[in-house]
Amino acid sequence: MSEGKTVTSKAVELEPPELGPKTQSSPRPQSQPDPQSNHPPQSQPDAQSNQPPQSNQPHQSPQAQSPQAQSSQVPESGHPEVETEERGSAAPTPDIGAGPRDGAGPGDGAGPGAKGNRWTSALNQFKLKRFFVLRPGTLDQSLEDIKALINQEDGAVHGVWLMAEVDHWNNEKERVVLITDNSLLVCKYDFIMLNIEQIQKIPLNFIDRISHGNFSFPQRSLLKREGDGVRVFWDRLREPSFSSRWNPFATDYPFSTFTYHPVRNIDHRFTALCEIQSFREQLMEVAQKAHLKMPVPGKANGVLVLNQPLLIEAYVGLMSYIGNQNKLGYSLARGNVGF
Repeated sequence: MSEGKTVTSKAVELEPPELGPKTQSSPRPQSQPDPQSNHPPQSQPDAQSNQPPQSNQPHQSPQAQSPQAQSSQVPESGHPEVETEERGSAAPTPDIGAGPRDGAGPGDGAGPGAKGNRWTSALNQFKLKRFFVLRPGTLDQSLEDIKALINQEDGAVHGVWLMAEVDHWNNEKERVVLITDNSLLVCKYDFIMLNIEQIQKIPLNFIDRISHGNFSFPQRSLLKREGDGVRVFWDRLREPSFSSRWNPFATDYPFSTFTYHPVRNIDHRFTALCEIQSFREQLMEVAQKAHLKMPVPGKANGVLVLNQPLLIEAYVGLMSYIGNQNKLGYSLARGNVGF
């Protein structure tokens, strides 16, 4: 053994100085850096004493080991802590946006998004299925009954709509509206008994104005209505009388106001049937043709389309509030009355 090696072993103090030459010439422990590396022995961290025995760790060069991995403690299983953190990151994280439901115990673990939408849709489905117009074949039967009463003077049918008519006292009434070559038909149909109760026929060449916009009420009125509608005028020169304005059953008004039916969002078919914008556009087009074909003497021919608020001159409206809340103007299933 050379003299240089003996000096090195004494400086590092890895082995007692009494050992023989064979023991001193044995290979160095694996924890020492490779002699070929550029790092001196002093660059090794002090935490090497915490490393597990060589039999429990795979052989790695000091260049492949990061200082953080060398300085970290090792659990009793013998696996490095880096692997434990990777396994922990794969665990599912709790949904912090979901809270307990109203009235539910802390152990339920379901938030409002879990079952809130389901109960909301079920409630809406229950409310909408009460309308008899949604029963299979009911709407088709009503259209057959109404078209059977259309004569040759009215002409061919251009379109059919299911809407709600709003009267001068803010009462909603279910209506089936048809546009033909020469007439506008507003039908009151009983979807429970499947019969026609009333048909209002308006000549298209008498329609002189169409207004559309949001609903409005007088300044001191207690009523309120959301949404927009369409109002059709057919006698511009005639104004409703004082007695008609204060009569909730008056039918001599020179205009009709329509808005969306409550079932318009049930499916695509009813969305198209309840669309008031398409009704307004088609009514304007057909009425213009009727004015050119059959002009009215002494009356300006043409249809004026205005975008303005639709005024409803009602102030208290207790009857309309009760009727609209309970949908008294619709063919609705109202449950068992008797015993």
